[in-house]
Amino acid sequence: MSETHETSVLVSILKDAYAKIFYKNWPVWLGGLLIGITSVITFAWERPWGVLGGLREWIDWSFYSLGIYTSHPYYSPHLSTSSILTFGLLWGAFASALLSKQFAIKIPPPFELIRGAVGGIFMGIGTTMAMGCNVGGFFSAVSALSLSGIAMMAGLIVGVFLEVHYFYWEVEHLRFKRGDGRPKKPKKGSIDWKRIQPCLGALAVLVAFAGAFIYRSYGIDSVSGYSYVKTGGLLISGLAFGIILHRSRFAFLQAFREPFASGNAEQSRGMAIAVIVSVLGFAALKSSGLRPEGAYVTSTFWVGSFVGGIIFGFGMPFAGGCGSGTCWRTAEGGIKQMIAVAFMGISNSLCKLFIESSETLTSVMGKRVFLPKYISYHWTVILIVMIMLLYYLVTSWNEKTRAFI
Repeated sequence: MSETHETSVLVSILKDAYAKIFYKNWPVWLGGLLIGITSVITFAWERPWGVLGGLREWIDWSFYSLGIYTSHPYYSPHLSTSSILTFGLLWGAFASALLSKQFAIKIPPPFELIRGAVGGIFMGIGTTMAMGCNVGGFFSAVSALSLSGIAMMAGLIVGVFLEVHYFYWEVEHLRFKRGDGRPKKPKKGSIDWKRIQPCLGALAVLVAFAGAFIYRSYGIDSVSGYSYVKTGGLLISGLAFGIILHRSRFAFLQAFREPFASGNAEQSRGMAIAVIVSVLGFAALKSSGLRPEGAYVTSTFWVGSFVGGIIFGFGMPFAGGCGSGTCWRTAEGGIKQMIAVAFMGISNSLCKLFIESSETLTSVMGKRVFLPKYISYHWTVILIVMIMLLYYLVTSWNEKTRAFI
């Protein structure tokens, strides 16, 4: 009788723990902390976190396969680090949505589908100019101590500010149904997929680890020196990003937009924490020589990053998420976000081809500015941390005063 009671207590504890992890949203500050830590680990393992590069590579391969592009892409989707990270994020968010019983196909009104496509186009153009989305162009660039990342942050703020004012005009003048849509209720007698979603989610996680193990089994190519081990590790990093983003509902869009819309600063504080942790880790890795100083220092300061940030920031709310946000919402079943992701990849691919065809346009985008080269690692870290603390404090003050609304 005692053993039965002990077993039931253990089962109850495990159920409660599972509910807290997958049925309740994680605090945003925890999501920011974990994103910062995972970003540092990913960079130490191989490279910084990115999202847009993988999407573009899938479009490049699709266009090449359809005969639209004539030049053979130099990367393979299953070997490219960008592709693996993006796939891992999508797969991780998909697994997390299943584990938390939140996966559902959501079809929004037609007007929202159009907004998703328009937002994706804007975001694709902006990412081309800034050489990355909110992750690569801002988060990882700032973490890499690149001045381009700070310029994109300024552009994102301007972009979402303009979009908020446009949105007020749109609501007043354009009468359309809005929203992301609601999942259809299951018919009587049909299979209740909600009940088996956690089992499918656990299976999805196991599949990801199996994939990483398969990569690891290939070791290092003796001819090219390519490390399959590192690729497998990046798959797990992407998986972790997807789970963290989904469970904490972490959204760079809300971190920049809400101070001007609702005044809520929860996401802004989470983003500031993520950047500060990531910057400290990247600076330690670069200053010690463990990672190259020039890694992810984008050559887009200042026109590409600032103007690209404005365009990207303006497009984010249309799409219903940032680069990473549209990905995890896509993995959760959002049709609008799926459309936005597709159009973002397509417009980025085409716009990149256009800009790279002109030396003038390429040079106008800007140049590489690695801050420690000019003001030392010490002062660079202090500068970026102060900027993020200021953003943390100002948005928290605005949450109470509603001064920006």
